[in-house]
Amino acid sequence: MNYSMISYVLGWIVLIESIFMTLPCVVSAVYSEKQGAWYLVVLLIAAAIGGLRILKKPKKTNYYAKEGFVIVALSWIIISIIGALPLTLSGDIPNYLDALFETASGFTTTGASILTDVEALSRTGLFWRSFTHWVGGMGVIVFLLIILPIFGGRNMSLMQAESPGPTVEKLVPHIKDTARILYGIYFVLTFLEFIFLVLFKAPVFDALTISFGTAGTGGFAIKNDSIGGYSNAIQNITTLFMILFGINFSFYFYIISRKLKKAFNIEEIKWYLGIILSSVLIITLNINISIKHIFTSLRYAFFQVGSIITTTGFATTDFNNWPTLSRTILLILMFVGACAGSTGGGIKVSRIVLLFKYGLNEIKSIVNPKTVNIVHLGKDAVSKPVLQRITVYFSIYIFTLVASILLISLDNKDLVTSFTSVAATLNNIGPGLNEVGPTGNYALFSPFSKIVLIFDMIVGRLELFPMFVLIFHRLWKKT
Repeated sequence: MNYSMISYVLGWIVLIESIFMTLPCVVSAVYSEKQGAWYLVVLLIAAAIGGLRILKKPKKTNYYAKEGFVIVALSWIIISIIGALPLTLSGDIPNYLDALFETASGFTTTGASILTDVEALSRTGLFWRSFTHWVGGMGVIVFLLIILPIFGGRNMSLMQAESPGPTVEKLVPHIKDTARILYGIYFVLTFLEFIFLVLFKAPVFDALTISFGTAGTGGFAIKNDSIGGYSNAIQNITTLFMILFGINFSFYFYIISRKLKKAFNIEEIKWYLGIILSSVLIITLNINISIKHIFTSLRYAFFQVGSIITTTGFATTDFNNWPTLSRTILLILMFVGACAGSTGGGIKVSRIVLLFKYGLNEIKSIVNPKTVNIVHLGKDAVSKPVLQRITVYFSIYIFTLVASILLISLDNKDLVTSFTSVAATLNNIGPGLNEVGPTGNYALFSPFSKIVLIFDMIVGRLELFPMFVLIFHRLWKKT
């Protein structure tokens, strides 16, 4: 294990976070708020710590998969710990554990909140809270790979450890260029949403924070009613961009590269859009029984399906009051999630499809042992190691889900609240059902349960493996 390289990269991570903190300082100056002074203090301390660590480059720059996992896991823990400090010091969230919960929820693009009155926060705090979504959406490590030429290592190990999905594809030969392309697409989509929101009369600050939340599929809003108080046009724009950010970014690269046939042959996207359309249709018909206005029902259904399957977590209505069928569909979508290679969370559509096909093939093999069955995703054959890794992922996922539910059941909340709070944090969604529904929050949980849910948010964002490699030292100790 190359400890000096791990420490060196972590120094860069801390330094980058300090640079990001300049933006809330600017917001504080614009709105003449005193909270920005604390962001400046934390910025200077973090910059000093990170700067001192990167002064001396490690002699041995090689690092491999185990170092990549440890670096990524520690990075997300560290940025959450540092990012929570100004929220507490400024008085926006006086309790540090609550601030840590909020910041971890921000960086992991979960959107779960302990705040009972979001609008009581300063503009500085609201901006930082939403901006953490944008940073976490594409990933701080991916950003690091753009600016930091780390020689001798396997940069793909870092990207694979942080990026969501069963596999991570090189769009171009060099990882640095791949990272630039991904962030370029990410920035352009964010900017386009911001422009559309402003054109349809959203205040600039609101448009900016909504765009951050949509881009990172995070869901932090600056209003107590989430997106419900905005116009239908703004809600529809947000719905569209939530779905766009839930699509595998390879699709956009192929479109830009004029590889249209390859772009439109991505099977996962077809499943993703098919699930959305069928879910919207069923929920629209189901809730229209009580709403009795088909277009209003369609708008509510389209927004909430888009919000939940992309794991954004914005809300325009209290879906806790919807019929059981509609709430059950939303609960299923929490687990399905968005496409691999997007900013969305959840298990991912590609994993669900591959698990189904793999299971079907294994049943065929039992019936006809001599038959060779190959699993395909689109036209591409999926290798056995990838399928095995997906199976292992799903096994650890179920174990984490069950263990977390058992642990927070010590708070003695009702089963639906306990189950969906874990589902919502592990899948990086935010709102669950009952007490943690769109009109509720996570302030009701004990400090111990909040720590469990913070762990779930981080482990869910990093898709399990990096955090478990970090926890089990035998997998990464020096050999």
